[in-house]
Amino acid sequence: MLLAGRSMVRMLKLEKVSKNYRTGTFGGKLLPAVVDVSFNIGDGEVVSLIGESGSGKSTIGKMILRLLNINSGKITLDDIDISTLKGAKLKNYYRDVQGVFQDPFSSYNPIFKADRIFTIIRQEFFPDVKDSEWREKVDNALRAVGLNPDQVLNKFPHQLSGGQLQRFLIARALLLDIKLLIADEIISMLDASTRVDVLNLLVELKSRGLSILFITHDLSLGYYISERAIILYRGCIVEMGATEKIYFNPVHPYTQMLMSSVPRLDKKWERVEMELKAKQTELTGGCVYYERCKSPYKCEKCALERPRLREFEPEHFVACHFIE
Repeated sequence: MLLAGRSMVRMLKLEKVSKNYRTGTFGGKLLPAVVDVSFNIGDGEVVSLIGESGSGKSTIGKMILRLLNINSGKITLDDIDISTLKGAKLKNYYRDVQGVFQDPFSSYNPIFKADRIFTIIRQEFFPDVKDSEWREKVDNALRAVGLNPDQVLNKFPHQLSGGQLQRFLIARALLLDIKLLIADEIISMLDASTRVDVLNLLVELKSRGLSILFITHDLSLGYYISERAIILYRGCIVEMGATEKIYFNPVHPYTQMLMSSVPRLDKKWERVEMELKAKQTELTGGCVYYERCKSPYKCEKCALERPRLREFEPEHFVACHFIE
């Protein structure tokens, strides 16, 4: 069985991680994309990172995957700072951590058959494996994600559906016997029935011990799949904790607004995002949600001092002055 006998990951940990982008004609202006973000993911745990477009959630995923450098803070896997990894050690890191992204078609070269991604993995990580053993590994990986090898191998990307291509990418990750999967909006471009299939696949992989960072802007998906949820706003964590507590007892005004704006759990909130973006203001030293906040507890302190995450109740943290 895939993942059986895999070494246990103690913890992926982010400690005060920040990322700035340079904007403007000459790059003279800094845009804070992620601000002092701290959280961890334990072995076999699914954590949902939830936020509107532009909140910094994909940036966090890319920093974990070493696709972007961080400006400050630290990311560690099993207490090893991933920014220090080079050569063989970085290659071993990618044996443990892999990502699957939103648009499955962008991950394939249309002039090559889709299963070329498995060939690349073999050349890079398993050069000494015999042909028969490799075919068995690929078949097992495909069956583990619900695909029939006879029906999907030797096909070009345009001959497969988006759902099948996403499963190919997950199967590629499983070939490496990974510890952590960064799933960045991986079902947002799939139809409803395929979404459920891919979600259930992730739940099955979680039951076998795979850790998952599930990045989404769809509230219902985060509730469906994760034990813990993190609400991100303009690069800052405003609330995080056990998923049940976040969804049924939202404390931060932003989280409350999100929940009240989605009367149906199967409905996205693109309209809400558009309304929020229309009110977007420059990031100040105070609360990142100050300009939009309609809480009766909003005060001058909110404008001047950024609240830190505080424990509101066991397994429930909120960055808001009013909980004091």
